[in-house]
Amino acid sequence: MTATVESLGIDRLSVRERLDLIDQIWDTLPDTVSADEIPSWHVPILEQRLAAIQANPDKGRPWEEVLAEIENKT
Repeated sequence: MTATVESLGIDRLSVRERLDLIDQIWDTLPDTVSADEIPSWHVPILEQRLAAIQANPDKGRPWEEVLAEIENKT
């Protein structure tokens, strides 16, 4: 049986509870995955993003810096 939002009761959670659940699930994901675990439709998007990073290596900011800025605004 495939787990669904309905079968797991996720559809009955509040928005805040669902966001918390997403955060918990995200934290369980490994830092790296093998190529066979990546959906084929992700590959072109990942290649585009990697090319953009390589073309502009100084563009962007570290995630920790962005997160700190967001936390300071709240």
